[in-house]
Amino acid sequence: MTAEHTHEAHSVDDLAPQATRDIADVAAVEVITTAAVHLMSAAAVKCGLADGPEAADQLDLDEARKLINALAALVTTAAPDIGNQHARSLRDGLRSLQLAFREASIYPDAPGEGPGESFTGTVS
Repeated sequence: MTAEHTHEAHSVDDLAPQATRDIADVAAVEVITTAAVHLMSAAAVKCGLADGPEAADQLDLDEARKLINALAALVTTAAPDIGNQHARSLRDGLRSLQLAFREASIYPDAPGEGPGESFTGTVS
């Protein structure tokens, strides 16, 4: 291993304790809401809601379904712990994505069978 590689490996090793200290300072509600926002953003892109002319090319409802299911599970299970203010905005975003998914579907799922509806109930 060259001195350059040794330095790189050492630098990466130094990042782990710093990252652990940094995450220790973050409240659980912030970690949960950040994860939810990432899922929402990815699902929105996969539902074809991105800005720009390439939005239609990014439509992938199979991927969107997976992301919305994960988001619904996270939001519904975390809601009691993160408080109504945070949960309400996440539920609103989730519902908007579920409706966008239904609208983008050529053959919409039966009521109660759309992405995340096993967690949220039927969305209409």
